[in-house]
Amino acid sequence: MPVLPYPVARLIDAAVVGELTVIGSDGSPITYPMVPLLWGERIFMTSSVLDCTKIAHIKANPRVSFSITNPDATGTFAGKVTVQCDARVAEDDLHAGWERLLQNWTRKDPSTVALLKARLGFPLIFERTLIELTPRRTWFWPDGRTDLLPQITVAAEVAR
Repeated sequence: MPVLPYPVARLIDAAVVGELTVIGSDGSPITYPMVPLLWGERIFMTSSVLDCTKIAHIKANPRVSFSITNPDATGTFAGKVTVQCDARVAEDDLHAGWERLLQNWTRKDPSTVALLKARLGFPLIFERTLIELTPRRTWFWPDGRTDLLPQITVAAEVAR
């Protein structure tokens, strides 16, 4: 079974926003709203190079979690999910590395097309770091009721 079972992948793919939680330099959790872009078995996000604190936290401790808890963010899809992940930061191509996700991004947020047209006027907005999340374990509440036990899925590498 994949670590992102179909209902979980569908929920992540539908979500306009989710919560990325990283560990701060003092050991406390810090949560950021992020647009999740699902590609295969991985969850991708982008971050402006202007927001380097989040990236520094991920580099210092790549163990992160990603959650979808707001039913308004998922449209007609029910459920809540938390995914423990290993994060990787890709900064090798800040200008265009994220563009492979553009189709997914514009499907979720059509206003991205207008921003792209203004790219020359706002160049730093489009210098983006790519954050790649490899799921290790998921907790999924299909009906969104977190007072009930979740469905848990563990990646094969973690289960060994």
